[in-house]
Amino acid sequence: MTEAESGRRIAVLGEMLELGDEAVEAHREVGRMAAENGVDLVVAVGGHLAKQLALAAGAAGVPDVALVADNATAAAYVDSVLAPGDVVLVKASRGGMLWQVAQALTGKPVTGL
Repeated sequence: MTEAESGRRIAVLGEMLELGDEAVEAHREVGRMAAENGVDLVVAVGGHLAKQLALAAGAAGVPDVALVADNATAAAYVDSVLAPGDVVLVKASRGGMLWQVAQALTGKPVTGL
């Protein structure tokens, strides 16, 4: 087993802001999909929609779930729990600016403040 295969799967997931009436159910579906795909930790970033994602992920079997309000908190939290071999996916709509989390975790200057 390689180092990457021995680590956890971490998904930092922000709100999808363009979904209209389907937004709540779509966020719940993303949470369920995280469980189906073997994600070990979901970090949901945002408000009400992120909470729906986090609740669905936990109910579907994701072992660890965190709900944070903003990108800086998400980056600090993930950095504090990150271990060698862990793989991190960062995804949200463009409006969520989750690239800031990826920049922070890779030591690059955070843009778009």
